Amino acid sequence: MDGDFRTTFVREPAALKQYPALVLNADYRPLSYYPLSLWPWQEAIKAAFLDRVTIVAEYDQVVRSQRAEIRIPSVVVLKDFVKPQKRVAFTRFNLFLRDQFCCQYCGARGDLTFDHVLPRARGGITSWENVVAACSPCNLRKGSKTLRQSGLRLAQPPRRPTAEEMQNLGRRFPPNHLHDSWLDYLYWDAELDA
Repeated sequence: MDGDFRTTFVREPAALKQYPALVLNADYRPLSYYPLSLWPWQEAIKAAFLDRVTIVAEYDQVVRSQRAEIRIPSVVVLKDFVKPQKRVAFTRFNLFLRDQFCCQYCGARGDLTFDHVLPRARGGITSWENVVAACSPCNLRKGSKTLRQSGLRLAQPPRRPTAEEMQNLGRRFPPNHLHDSWLDYLYWDAELDA
C-alpha cells in the first residue's frame, strides 16, 4: 500500500457517510484515533480483493455486481503492519484534542479558536509550545498582551504531545458515529478500571 492511504479518509469525508469501514493495523489496533481510521466501503472492498486486508466484521447491507454479491465490510485488518507515526502533526484539530477541547484560560467548551501565549506581535512563534486553545472572549481579552498584562492564567503550560498521549486522548473523544461492530476493536487495549 502506498503511504497516502492513511489520509484518504480525511480528504473524502462525504464518502464516509454510508457504511465506513474501521481500519485496524495488523496488531488489531486502529491506525489512528485522531481522526479515527476509516475508509469508504469501496476502498475496503478494493483492499480485500487486492488481498491487502482481512475482513473481520461486516454490515448487513450488500453490494452487487453482475457476478457477485458482497457484504459491506465494517472492520478490516491490514495484513502488513504499518509502523505508527511518532511525530504528531501540528494541526488545529490536534491542538484542540491536546487541550481536550476546552479554553486553556477559563475552561469553557464549545466555540474555540487558538491563541499565541507569547503574542506574535512580541516575537512569539506558532508552535506546540506557544499556542493553546482559547474561547473567543478570552482570546479577545488577551489580545497581543502577555499573560501577566492580561491577568489570564493557563490551565496547563503548552507542550508538544507524544503520539501515545494523542492516541489516549483520541479515545476520550470518539466521532459522532460508532458502529456496534467497531466497539470491541476501539477499546480492547485500554486499561481497565478497577
